[in-house]
Amino acid sequence: MPRYEYRCRTCDDTFELSRPMAESGDPAACPAGHGDTVKLLSAVAVGGSAGAAAPAASSGGGGGGGCCGGGCCG
Repeated sequence: MPRYEYRCRTCDDTFELSRPMAESGDPAACPAGHGDTVKLLSAVAVGGSAGAAAPAASSGGGGGGGCCGGGCCG
């Protein structure tokens, strides 16, 4: 079950809740019982390890992405 991070506007506490994706936008009371909370955007790291450098970008053309779907724009 996904975990979502929230912040209480009243006491400025940050907390996490495990809930189904369908309930991710539902109101969430903070642990102190305050109801004025906001859902925070969480950054998710996928793969790699701490301190590992990202691979250098290839300058040899090919299947990139970007605005043109990998083609040359111009």
